[in-house]
Amino acid sequence: MSDALDLFSPLTRGWFEGSFRAPTEVQERGWESVARGRHTLMSAPTGSGKTLAAFLWCLDRLAVEPPPTEPNRCRVLYVSPLKALTVDIERNLQAPLRGLVLGAERLQLPRPRISVAVRTGDTPARDRRLMERHPPDILITTPESLFLILTSAARRILGGVRWIIVDEIHSMADTKRGAHLALSLERVSALTAAEPQRIGLSATQRPLSETARFLGGPTREVEIVDAGRIKPMELRVEVPVEDGLRPRAVPPRKSQRPWRDPAAVSGRRSTPASWS
Repeated sequence: MSDALDLFSPLTRGWFEGSFRAPTEVQERGWESVARGRHTLMSAPTGSGKTLAAFLWCLDRLAVEPPPTEPNRCRVLYVSPLKALTVDIERNLQAPLRGLVLGAERLQLPRPRISVAVRTGDTPARDRRLMERHPPDILITTPESLFLILTSAARRILGGVRWIIVDEIHSMADTKRGAHLALSLERVSALTAAEPQRIGLSATQRPLSETARFLGGPTREVEIVDAGRIKPMELRVEVPVEDGLRPRAVPPRKSQRPWRDPAAVSGRRSTPASWS
């Protein structure tokens, strides 16, 4: 197994080793960067485990550290530009959360109680009020909903955020929506007592340096974990003859007879159609 797993608690390491054969490249390199407390941009193809690379370190800390008082309970803020992706992430988080609970019972450790909530434009008002009274450990939201939270009394639940995960960051870096999100990230940093660690997840698009600068803002240095793979290419040349240097002679095609007006052949003059 990878040495990167030594960064985690026995509880989290046990769950990962029982669920996966080995970490992917983006996970191994990403965990090392995040564990050092650096703002990190992870770039890898779809299906490489980027999301788990970003979340697992946060889940490990939430599982083994005592929770703070309720106003500062929310410590992980996940922002995605796709509303459908926020629901998918919440669903996928349930597997590692259940695994950590079962692992704690097996090791006779205190059961981690990590709550997850989704805040989008479709979230009912009742659930929004409940979030304000009892903040979740992990808040999943969109850039637009984050802006609404920051402009309301609900912004107080973001005062304890320690990690900000921005998914699909490459799709927003050079847009007006991205400029809006950059302002919201700065406002979150202004609310917290300590600077939150920023983790960006990007597809293999270039230049990554520009995406990293968008993630970190004007003053923060961001470490780039580029796990993009160059796809292997197979080149084959096919020719329609056996020997390209001495192709066989191909008989010329018979030319078609030129078209002739039937009226001219019969001696009759063709009369153009009249326009009415």
